[in-house]
Amino acid sequence: MKFLLEVTMDEGALTEDPAGELQRILRYWGGNLKHYDMRPGDGSEIYDSAYQVVGHWTVEDQAG
Repeated sequence: MKFLLEVTMDEGALTEDPAGELQRILRYWGGNLKHYDMRPGDGSEIYDSAYQVVGHWTVEDQAG
């Protein structure tokens, strides 16, 4: 399996404080992952501190 986290850094609050917003996003989603089974198909949108969608994360099957 593969865990993918994609964040667009040229939108929303990330344009004002990219490092601070990425720290917040990683802290929040790191703590929130316990609510998911972490199986292929799991995922969610990622929001900045202004509650704008700036990306998503997914768990994908890594068929070989």
